[in-house]
Amino acid sequence: MKGQINAEKLPRHIAIIMDGNGRWAKKHGKPRVFGHKSGVTSVRETTEAAAELGIEYLTLYAFSTENWSRPKLEVSALMRLLVETLSREISTLSKNNIRLQAIGDLSRLPDATRRALEAGIEKTKGNKRMTLVLALNYSGRWEIAEAARQLAQQVQQGDLEPGDIDETRIGERLSTGSIPDPELLIRTSGEARISNFLLWQIAYAELHFTPVFWPEFRKENLYEAILDFQNRERRFGKTSEQLVSK
Repeated sequence: MKGQINAEKLPRHIAIIMDGNGRWAKKHGKPRVFGHKSGVTSVRETTEAAAELGIEYLTLYAFSTENWSRPKLEVSALMRLLVETLSREISTLSKNNIRLQAIGDLSRLPDATRRALEAGIEKTKGNKRMTLVLALNYSGRWEIAEAARQLAQQVQQGDLEPGDIDETRIGERLSTGSIPDPELLIRTSGEARISNFLLWQIAYAELHFTPVFWPEFRKENLYEAILDFQNRERRFGKTSEQLVSK
């Protein structure tokens, strides 16, 4: 399957909603935390596969603002798992020349989680092969509202005219302001919704929904999604005839 991928038509940026950890664990008679721990292997495999292919950016939806409403024990376990995983995997990211970044309201993360995240970002900041972005305490609506607040403040201070606010200025103030928009969005577990993820950025992304639970997601599943992407016609509002004539 990997050999069928056209290296000249790769998406620069792939975003993934990693869904189904809890249901996968329940299916196997295990607690939900077991599913989250098993999902770490999928993160590793997917990251390595994306880097091997030449994907420039990979964004993983790791924890949404809505996830705080889950049972406290599960949230605490998730935060501990994040610290453990970062501590263990940062050296692997460095060996593979992968840079770590994060988006979301990181100020609300527990101190230990935030420190581990900041340490990982600092240690890998010089890496160039691929950028791995973790969306933590992230909400698409929060992000857009935050950009609007920043622009409103600039207008209030007299640094910006209301008429100068356009899509480019809004995009620059999003968490992903320095990153190209994702061209391919993947969601696992069979759910077919966006769940408040990168709402602005995925305006023209191709959506790929797979029934595979995240702990079972492997390189072959990523290849399948990319092949699906490459078999689609991306028109951006134009007709097929216009694309051919171009």
